[in-house]
Formats: sequence, structure tokens, C-alpha cells
Amino acid sequence: MKFKFEQLSQSYSEKKLLVVGDIILDAYIWGNVDRISPEAPVPVVQIREKDHQSGGAANVARNVTGLGAQVALVGLIGEDDEGRKLRADLSNDSNISTHLLRDPVRPTTVKTRVIADGHHVVRLDREQLSPLGIEQIHKLKEILGPLVQYSDGIILQDYNKGLFTKEFISWIISTGNESNTPIYVDPKHRNFNCYKNVRMVKPDLNEFRSYVGANALLSESGFRLKNELNADIVLVTKGAEGIALFHDDQHEAITTKARAVHDVSGAGDTVIGTFALNDVCGALPKESAVLANLAAGRVCEEVGVFPISREAFKDILDHHYNSSE
Repeated sequence: MKFKFEQLSQSYSEKKLLVVGDIILDAYIWGNVDRISPEAPVPVVQIREKDHQSGGAANVARNVTGLGAQVALVGLIGEDDEGRKLRADLSNDSNISTHLLRDPVRPTTVKTRVIADGHHVVRLDREQLSPLGIEQIHKLKEILGPLVQYSDGIILQDYNKGLFTKEFISWIISTGNESNTPIYVDPKHRNFNCYKNVRMVKPDLNEFRSYVGANALLSESGFRLKNELNADIVLVTKGAEGIALFHDDQHEAITTKARAVHDVSGAGDTVIGTFALNDVCGALPKESAVLANLAAGRVCEEVGVFPISREAFKDILDHHYNSSE
């Protein structure tokens, strides 16, 4: 697999992926806990530092560019301080071209994680979940139209924040299919059955079971979902248990490769970005899934959202594969 990565990675810089989805500002408050509040049984966090980075669909983009490819990123942010922070952060990555619709009314989605002594204490979300209006969707279509035909693949990153209406999903899938551009989807339960006729659908296990049924057998329901959505591939991420891959008539169980798990935040973004990039470079589905699983294992070793890079990828490959197999 190490040799396969070296082969595929030679083509990364030639590829351009279009990432469309909910843009999120990931904010962090880092501190220490040395006592419990006398007012309620909760820890008192002494703040040490604060920082932020691009999250959601922007983190998918950062994973793809971390491996060396180009990305066109399309989404919506607010006309606010958080939106300005996102634009400034993304401008530091020369491999990302941003096409962000700014909304003067709808605020930028923010996830604030409080991390004390290396552990998540609480997460605070600021978001508006109502569907986008017709005018906003029309503007997004105008942005996307010229980008689709120049992309090697399209990633749709749906966090249920209102960007993906049923009509918008139908339009972008039809537009992508008309140009024979493969589409890779990270769905959420609200729009699950709208993502039909795509290259790959990647739910996590909870999302998968919420759709197919809590007691459904994974080995059977994976193929049922694949047929129902008319997808070439269904990839189910299972956290510490790895990945279940369904393609053609094959079911592959791929075990996790993390050396230590400190934080799973953003691992799904790494999986879909790594899989899509290797797939458009010509890797077989199982090869793409194995590489995506390795990349996700590496980012889980860090605290906070940590996009994969070539250096980090080579690190975990060297650990697991001592030869050029």
C-alpha cells in the first residue's frame, strides 16, 4: 500500500476537486481544570489560549489540499467577524480557490470546543438551520455552473445547516452527471434519500442506522442502500472499528489503523477527501478506502480538527508498512 500511495500521489497535484457544503468556523478554548464549581457540579476551566480554524466543508478542502491537490470551495458564510476569520484563514492556502456567498442576515456557523487537560469538556454551537431561500440557491447555482465542468470530482458535505435543500441537491447531482463528473457525498439523515445516482455515499454508522434501521444487518443493508440510492459505492465509517465498504457485489471490512485515538473530530472529512482524491486518480475502491482509513487514523492521533498532509500520511504509512508492498 505504501508503494500504491507513492504512485497515486504523483497525480495529486494534477487534480482539482470541487467541494460544496456547510462552512463552519471551528473555535477552540484551551485550558486546565483544577477544581469543581461551587455553584454546580461542573469543572472550572482556567483559559490558557484561544484559536480557530476552518471547519466543515472547509476542512474537507484542507484535507484535499494537504495531499497536494487543488480545490474550489463553495458555500455560505455570514457577513460577520466569524466569516471574516474564515476568509482570512482560507486565504493562507494557495491551493484553495474560495467562492463563498456572504449573507448579511444569516450568521456564520460556529462550533466552539472547550478543551481542558487534553479532553473535550463541552461544545457550544451557534447556527441557523433553516433552509436557504430561493435567491441564495440561485446565486449558488450561478457560482457552481462554470466550476463543475472544470472539476475532476465533486464532494458534497452536508451538515444539515440548511445549505442543501432537496431542489439544490437534485440540481447539482444532475449538473455533475451531465458533465460525467463523479460525485462523493457525506450525507445527514434529513436529506439521505435525496443523494441518488452518485459515485459514493459515505455515512457514519449512526447516520446509516438511522436510515436503514437500528437492527439491520450491516452486511445486507449496505447493499440495499447502495441499490436504493443507485450509488456505485457505499462507505460506512465505524469509528474505532474502521470502515465497511460496499462496491459491485463486494463487502470489505477495513479495520482501523490509528495508533492512538485522542480526538475523532474531522475524521470523516479526512475519509471523504482522501477517498475522493485517490478515486479520481484511478485507485480501486478498496485501495481508496484503505488509504482513507489510514489517513483518518492519523488525524485521530491529534487533539482538535487536524487535516491530513503528505508528511503525516507518510508517517503512518511508514509505521504500518515497512516495505514497499
